[in-house]
Amino acid sequence: MLIAGDIGGTKTDLAIFSSEAGPHSPLAQTRVHSADYPSLQAIVKEFLGKAKKPVDRACFAIAGPVINGRVRTTNLPWVIEDVSLAEELNLNLKSVRLINDLEAIARAVPILRPSDVNTINDGEPVPKGTIGVIAPGTGLGESFLTWDGSRYLAHSSEGGHSDFAPTDERQIRLLEYMLKLFDHVSFEHVCSGIGIPHLYRYLRDVEHLLEKPDVAKLIDSVGDPSVVIIEQAFDPTNPSKLCAATIDLFASILASEAGNLAVKFLATGGVYLAGGVAVHTLPAIQAPAFFQRFKRKGRFAELMGRIPIHVVVTPAAIAGAAAYGLENAAAGSALG
Repeated sequence: MLIAGDIGGTKTDLAIFSSEAGPHSPLAQTRVHSADYPSLQAIVKEFLGKAKKPVDRACFAIAGPVINGRVRTTNLPWVIEDVSLAEELNLNLKSVRLINDLEAIARAVPILRPSDVNTINDGEPVPKGTIGVIAPGTGLGESFLTWDGSRYLAHSSEGGHSDFAPTDERQIRLLEYMLKLFDHVSFEHVCSGIGIPHLYRYLRDVEHLLEKPDVAKLIDSVGDPSVVIIEQAFDPTNPSKLCAATIDLFASILASEAGNLAVKFLATGGVYLAGGVAVHTLPAIQAPAFFQRFKRKGRFAELMGRIPIHVVVTPAAIAGAAAYGLENAAAGSALG
């Protein structure tokens, strides 16, 4: 029995899995607001106390670089270590795994079902070709998979923290605006849940796009403005023009960076977009402008048009963490 988790800056998903049921069929699960707890241990202990199912293994996908079994979360004030987790959960250290959340999403890609994805471009996938993964959530994560001769191997990355590179005059002005706020402007600053409010304020304060007073008041009153901005952008009866412009700008930046990922890794196996923000802004990603922006790589435009693009619409990180944990459990049993 395995407890697996997806630990992000906004939410933490936990679930219990068995080798028999597999990574797509949790036996118990929960979702909590990460910042409501002082530590991952506190969340796990509470969940296990309620679930009343014994576990002997754990695998957690965490937003942040995992080095030697230790990670300082990027958008939470937590330090997570496999040693202390094993001690507090009364588990063998060898049975506790910490992996980067984007590595976990990448590990889920080979086991995705047709219902788990929404295809933006069918393309012409090259068998065993490299696969790119980009996931805007609270932050922006990136990873990739390579074929080792018998299976795909997932690789973690912190590419979301690379320098934001504007691709048109509006984005150049956005960068100038952002440089007044930060010494270093990354893609995460403008292409994630924490980035969307920056785009909104730029359009409001620099380009002077007007906002309806009731929407402005609502955005100013919440802890996570990006949720309201996305909701108002896609309001079916009375959408906010400023919010809609914000999401269009977000989608254009995401498309460009997804294209960057594709050319850097020569992702002929496809590019997968994941993360909560990608799911909630799916109408903008499905719009023709997204694919046109993705392809806009000069002499490589024709090649870019052949790269498949998929949006993962189910929680992939926890499935990838579960698959990794169960795989290691099976390997351990075989060795034993």
